[in-house]
Amino acid sequence: MARMTAARAAVEILKREGVTDAFGVPGAAINPFYAALKASGGITHTLARHVEGASHMAEGYTRTRPGNIGVCVGTSGPAGTDMITGLYSATGDSVPILCVTGQAPTAVLQKEDFQAVDIAAIARPVTKMAMTVLEAAQVPGVFQQAFHLMRSGRPGPVLIDLPIDVQRTEIEFDPGTYEPLPVHKPVASRAQIEKALGMLNAAARPLIVAGGGILNADAAELLVRFAELTGTPVVPTLMGWGVLPDDHELNAGMVGLQTSHRHGNATFLESDFVLGIGNRWANRHTGRLDVYTAGRTFVHVDIDPTQIGRIFAPDYGIASDARAALELFVEVARELGAEGGLPDRSAWAAAAQEKRATLQRRTHFDDVPIKPQRVYEEMNRAFGPETRYVSTIGLAQIAGAQMLHVHRPRHWINCGQAGPLGWTVPAALGVARADPGAQVVALSGDYDFQFMLEELAVGAQHRIPYVHVLLNNSYLGLIRQAQRAFDIDFQVNLEFENVNAPELGVYGVDHVRVAEGLGCKAIRVTAPGELGPALEEAKKLAAEFRVPVVVEAILERVTDISMSTTNDISDVTEFEEIATEPWHAPTSIRTLKV
Repeated sequence: MARMTAARAAVEILKREGVTDAFGVPGAAINPFYAALKASGGITHTLARHVEGASHMAEGYTRTRPGNIGVCVGTSGPAGTDMITGLYSATGDSVPILCVTGQAPTAVLQKEDFQAVDIAAIARPVTKMAMTVLEAAQVPGVFQQAFHLMRSGRPGPVLIDLPIDVQRTEIEFDPGTYEPLPVHKPVASRAQIEKALGMLNAAARPLIVAGGGILNADAAELLVRFAELTGTPVVPTLMGWGVLPDDHELNAGMVGLQTSHRHGNATFLESDFVLGIGNRWANRHTGRLDVYTAGRTFVHVDIDPTQIGRIFAPDYGIASDARAALELFVEVARELGAEGGLPDRSAWAAAAQEKRATLQRRTHFDDVPIKPQRVYEEMNRAFGPETRYVSTIGLAQIAGAQMLHVHRPRHWINCGQAGPLGWTVPAALGVARADPGAQVVALSGDYDFQFMLEELAVGAQHRIPYVHVLLNNSYLGLIRQAQRAFDIDFQVNLEFENVNAPELGVYGVDHVRVAEGLGCKAIRVTAPGELGPALEEAKKLAAEFRVPVVVEAILERVTDISMSTTNDISDVTEFEEIATEPWHAPTSIRTLKV
């Protein structure tokens, strides 16, 4: 039997579980693991500038391709606590990442040693497993169990904490005979699928709500096939956006209080049956439950049995992996179709597309300073269906979800439940690392951008190119808009006169010089006509220099983005002009019908 350190055994297991990339920051308590990482080879390590950034890089990496599991590594104490936000974000969105932390020697645990914190206890509420390994011989089994848990049932993150003496202890381990544990996922029965499909067939105006669980299960093609077989319009959630192309004839648009379409909400409110697959009825999607559920029958399919009934009681629930359920849905629908047992939904689907053609928001404005809607119009022109968008939270993200177009699975990579500011830069780096040939485009407001902008240096150091569209209004725009309900505008104004950049006026931070100082390229745009050329130039600069390229758009200070102020999807306020002429929304999916 081969003898090696427990740290080396851990690294060998990572490789045999399919890990090829890791993101992290070394430190004294994790150095034996880093020594094993170097000696073993085969895993590319990206050095972050902040350990929270490493955790978000791992998230972006996982979210990009089916089967990916991002790994983030840090030392003891604050490195682990820094990664808690990434673990929370990953568990909220069902994203498997593995966090490996160093720890003080076992002999001094509970003795207030330097950087000795009980990180497993801190991480436990936001992980599927969090464990400090006290016996070196347990390391292989703990890592094996970690991958089993991350992949089984509802995916999610795991933290493994390794005391430095445990890492250095030699154990018996044979990497050549190591095998991953079988993955467990619940599977729907045919009887369950037949009942659910019978309920759908009995409805006059059914919809499918397609959640992120479909992407996690790599089942987007099955979802499209099922929708086409039954003629049922599909509402993608924000986490499921891209599960079918935006221009598909059965795409009914998104529903919700904020990241929704006018036509999506209107179609949903006319529906009488909803089949939710791999979604969690998030409150920004549903709003008031009495409005959302009134007059509708619900079937909920989810991989996690405890999710069914968590928000409201469906009329029927099925605990199943989305792929397993959709395989049966397609099979049963085909059989029914062959027997002439599927209703004709063409009029209902056409009605949804009629709404798409008539209920649009205006994007074309020539105002200076720039209105944000114009930025998304120009992004639609500049970036094609192959683009992978990355964003987290704020008015920039909300408006982007209302106005951008996504046509492929995993091409809208968004932090949904946690929404931490600063997520976008490191996540975009993780996405670009996972798919080096992709056109990766990040989208941020100025405050999200400022939270973790030091990670731009990671892109410069490791030659990870992407384009970052930065919408700068020198405001905490979403919080300012929320403060309208309190009749205040308090502690949300970021404006100041920068003594080193008087040309900025009151817009404060010189993002161009900051980005350039971190080794990246940057372009500032102050007029709408400059947006298109700047985005084209950014693509060229990213390809030439292989670094992140920031395109900063100087916006009008205040723009209120469409959303409900009453928590009601039937009552969304359109603060700006809606489209009334075709040229008002020139990049819309359907030409405006007037």
